[in-house]
Amino acid sequence: MPTILNFEDLKVWKNSRMITSLVYSDFTNIKDYGFKDQIQRASISIMNNIAEGFGRQTDREKKNFFNFARSSASEVKNMYYIAEDLGFLTCETCIQRRNSLQGLINGISAFIKYLG
Repeated sequence: MPTILNFEDLKVWKNSRMITSLVYSDFTNIKDYGFKDQIQRASISIMNNIAEGFGRQTDREKKNFFNFARSSASEVKNMYYIAEDLGFLTCETCIQRRNSLQGLINGISAFIKYLG
């Protein structure tokens, strides 16, 4: 794997940034502010934990934050089931978002595995 000097160069960070943008656009008009706040915070947490983990010194510390990011991605994925059940978004949109999130979860898992 080539040396990556900035967290912005990580594919998982780029994907988490895209997902965060989608979360904000998907729920702009949702009036359930508790739901909206939770999914937005969880999506931001993915990005922040990847960035913070990248900045840590040891692989053990890095893995810890990447595990937090993976957990937040799972939370966002789960919330898209809730959004579908509550009729906030179409089934097709929710499936697309969950698939993207599963890809992100897999990518984070691969990065954790790479760290050892």
